[in-house]
Amino acid sequence: MKSIKPGRGPSQMGMVGSIGVALFGVFWCILVGLIGAWFMIPFGLVFIGMMIYTAIYNYHNVTSKNRYSIVDIVDENEESDPFNEKYGEKAPTSQRILEKNGPKASFCPYCGKPVDVTFDFCPKCGKKLPD
Repeated sequence: MKSIKPGRGPSQMGMVGSIGVALFGVFWCILVGLIGAWFMIPFGLVFIGMMIYTAIYNYHNVTSKNRYSIVDIVDENEESDPFNEKYGEKAPTSQRILEKNGPKASFCPYCGKPVDVTFDFCPKCGKKLPD
């Protein structure tokens, strides 16, 4: 089964950006403390926490082989999908659709939607299907 995973480059950029934004959150907390707006400090702390979580998530996607699915298409023999393992998916969705629809089921090569082999155009993306 194919999985969609984030590329390592965008994840690395997200990690660096998250660290930069977390530093801005620290600056924010210091600034509002200096001008006497103490009630705004919790907002800055929540902001810093969210950015630290995002940086850790992106660091995991940069360094780990079994990344979480989102953007980059890989084969299950190449990299497994931790979400499929965690939630115990028995058979890939495409296999279940084929079992349900029988041998007349096919997939659009552009968007992946299951289509009947008699279709000339994909009902989802509208592109012409190959013969």
